[in-house]
Amino acid sequence: MREIREFEERLQVENTSGEIPGFLHLYTGQEAIAVGVCEHLSDIDYIGSTHRGHGHCIAKGCDLNGMMAEIYGKETGLCRGKGGSMHIADLERGMLGANAIVGGASPLAVGAALSARTLGTGGVSVAFTGDGGSNQGLVFEAMNMAVVLQLPVIFVFENNGYGEATGHDYAVGSRDIAGRAAGFGLPAVKVDGTDFFAVHEAMGTAVERARSGQGPSVIEAVAMRWRGHFEGDAMLYRAEGEVAELRANKDPLTLFLQRVEGQVLQEDIEAIDRQVAAAIDEAVERARAANPPSAEQVLTDVYVSY
Repeated sequence: MREIREFEERLQVENTSGEIPGFLHLYTGQEAIAVGVCEHLSDIDYIGSTHRGHGHCIAKGCDLNGMMAEIYGKETGLCRGKGGSMHIADLERGMLGANAIVGGASPLAVGAALSARTLGTGGVSVAFTGDGGSNQGLVFEAMNMAVVLQLPVIFVFENNGYGEATGHDYAVGSRDIAGRAAGFGLPAVKVDGTDFFAVHEAMGTAVERARSGQGPSVIEAVAMRWRGHFEGDAMLYRAEGEVAELRANKDPLTLFLQRVEGQVLQEDIEAIDRQVAAAIDEAVERARAANPPSAEQVLTDVYVSY
């Protein structure tokens, strides 16, 4: 969680330099969801992400240097600098990619789950989707197919309060993502997404079901995002003082430390903070020093014809 927080807060600063191409959608405030979910996964398991995917990548074990270089558009990036923030992928780590298509991870995760079952790998797949994406028809189709085929897939809906600038309570007719999902015939729970332990427990149950052949599950994790839809978003749709209240009372890292007080030494926490800060510094320095893809590389690793 500290890696995700430091990575995102550093990107918030670096973005003002003008060196980073494209949009950034930061994950700050939602760290406990990605980590609570991915702590149950290994490299044989797959995740599909969203446009707000940095936290998912880090939690799944993607290399920080490769991620930062990708965001900077450099050839040393995980996708050789051609994907950028919204399309980071690392198949060796089971990261099917961030996805700018709203709700796009769900059908991909269903396909990955079908592959895992067919090949007998014992793997599961996870689809991360936002509250906005939860309204998409392809997400409904994916859940239905997962139930019909009883696939080892978990649909994680990150309810961060807003689909771009539209509030969840307005856009989700039932105002209950988990309750609506249960109508497809799969178990669905709603948890506090700022509570690592709540997410971790719910995911443990879902993964056990999936690995034992009992089919798909849904987790709705509620954690309001701290930043705008994208960097530069003025957030005029938010109530005055809303973000300050979140920082003061719903910080996933602070809540985690409160839970483990007396069980973890303060000097160990401080050591982690120093190590993470140094790793992020190194990632930024390497990304800045790296070269962009050459002209000869532009048409490699992409579809030029069908």
